[in-house]
Order: sequence, then structure tokens, then C-alpha cells
Amino acid sequence: MNLSERIETFSQLQLFLDDFLNEKHLKNENLVAPLRYYTDFEATIQKAINQNAWFNRETILFSLQQWRDVLTSNSLEEWMKPCDLQNVESKKVGLVLAGNIPLVGFHDVLATLMVGHTALVKTSSNDNELIRYLTKVLCHFNADFSEKIQFIERLENFDAVIATGSNNTARYFEYYFGKYPHIIRKNRTSVAILQGNETEEELKGLAFDILQYFGLGCRNVTKLFVPKDYDINLIFKAVYPYSDIANVNKYVNNYEYYKAIYLLNQEAFLDNNFLIIKENEGYQSPVGVLYYEYYDDIQELKNQIIQDEEQLQCVVSKGFIPNEIPFGETQKPALSQYADNVDTVAFLCDCPILKTRYRFIRQK
Repeated sequence: MNLSERIETFSQLQLFLDDFLNEKHLKNENLVAPLRYYTDFEATIQKAINQNAWFNRETILFSLQQWRDVLTSNSLEEWMKPCDLQNVESKKVGLVLAGNIPLVGFHDVLATLMVGHTALVKTSSNDNELIRYLTKVLCHFNADFSEKIQFIERLENFDAVIATGSNNTARYFEYYFGKYPHIIRKNRTSVAILQGNETEEELKGLAFDILQYFGLGCRNVTKLFVPKDYDINLIFKAVYPYSDIANVNKYVNNYEYYKAIYLLNQEAFLDNNFLIIKENEGYQSPVGVLYYEYYDDIQELKNQIIQDEEQLQCVVSKGFIPNEIPFGETQKPALSQYADNVDTVAFLCDCPILKTRYRFIRQK
């Protein structure tokens, strides 16, 4: 199976997602796959929701929309264009996937298969159904992929590893996988730099960056840097359209827990009955809480962000640093925007990792 065949197969998956999202299966007309694949996918989505109380139909469909948008033949060709795959020897790559948001591990599966390797996939118990089903659809379009995808419970007989987890699990990953070529990802989060001249639309986009997926992803903004005398009420106004989030039990339990802790400890915070905004120098705020910090000197803030870049996935801003993310775009990454800003495809092609990092601070 060559690269063109792999691109064609994933393009077929893109058409399947487009059919599904446009509900063409409800009319059973001009479908790229048999009708049962669509009805079974509906059941799979419900299984995923039952499996993980943080998942709901809205967030799953949003994730599917993002994959539908990037799995085009043009996008896949552009993504693979810099890669010299002629001399890449097929390997078995172990993939230990996260499960904090729907299909968060699918990028690793996609990259591994596109380069031509075999993916040994250990899914998270929090996101087990969706990835398995999409690979089933993929194998329907090209049976050769069935030999390239293996779902496993225990990782063994592999040549390289890509593992995603917390800072704690990363230590275990380093111990077990350190002697193999590897990418080991730790906790990261995202921040936004406000300069006081943001438009209402940009602040609405920021609200999306904060609360989409309930703030569980590494691309969610959990910390704001704001100039002195910034009106925090502008943030409350921007997030107000998301007030229905208070009806989600898992989210509201977190919100109420931290509100009780802060009240008990007599800590100052601002509150709008579904989001706490608290002044704090940390980066990773709990679910239901958004940190903010005032800054005086823009250059000092740039230096701080550069110094702490290993903790950050995205910096959302307007004209602040190179490779910043526009407001409202954190959850819509391109194929070449990698987790932990490490080029997964370069790693899979045996390129030296340290020479292929995608730095959002420094332009190479």
C-alpha cells in the first residue's frame, strides 16, 4: 500500500464523516458506505457517552467535524509533502492514547498509518469506542489496513512508542519505554494574552477556547494574562452564552467543589454561578475555574512565556508572539500542529526529534 492509496482511503473516511454529519444516512441516499455503518456509528456514539460522563453528543460531533475538515486529500497531501517516505522501514509503533476529549488520540493513529507503520493501539478506557469504530470504517474502505491496526491491552513487541499521559504517568513511561525511540507527552495547557483592544467577537472566541470540551483539553485556555485595570466583567459577558454548562453534572460538581474550598479558605475569587475566575500565578486551573494574572511589562511577559514554553500547548493572542493561535481557534488544529509541539511525523520518519520541534515561540 503506497502513500497515494493511504491518502485515498482516509479521504473515503472523510466522505463517510461528511455523510454522517449531514445526516445523509437518514435518507439512505448516495452513501459512501453501507447503511449499517452509519446506524452502527450512532450506537457507538451512545456507547462512548455511556462510557465517559464527560462526553456528550455535542462535543463528539464537534470533534468529528474537525476531523471531517482536515481529512481531505489536499490536506493529507500537503501534510505528507515534506516527508521522504522512500527509505522509511515499516515498524511496529506502540500508541498509548489519552482519553480526556473525544478522539484526542486519533492523530497518532493517523500519523502512524500515513507514514506506513503498523499501529499497536492501547486506547484509554475513557475513549475506547470511537477510535475503534473509525478504524473499522477505514478497513471497510481498504482491507489492507486491517493488518496495520492492532488494538492491544498490553504493549509488547514494538519498535517505537508514542505515549500520552499525566506528569506522573510520564515518569513510568520513561522508565518502561526509555530504551526505545519514543515521544512521551506530559500535562500541558494553554494561555491567552489580552492587551485590552480585543473585539467582542475575539472575546467570544476566547470563551470557546476556555469552555469547549469543558476545559479538559491541553488546547483549552486555563489562564489569562491581562493588563492592569482590565475589566474582568468583559470575560463574564463573553462566557455567558455557555451558561448551560451548569447543567452538566460532572462540570458543576467541580465548580461547586472549588467554590466551597475557596469560600472555606476565605480566598478571593469572582463568580458568575458557572465559572470561577481567580487571580493565580499558576497555569493549570481546575475544571470550573479560570486563572488570571496582571502584567505590567509586555516584554517581561514574553520572556516568561518563552521560559515556560514546555508547560504550554497554545498561546492565544493578537500580535504578541510568532506562531500564536487566533482567538477561537485552539480546538481547530491543522494536521501539522502537534501535541507538545513535537513533530510526530518527523519522529515516525526517523528524523532527529530535537531538530524538528514546532516551537510556537521561536521561528526556526
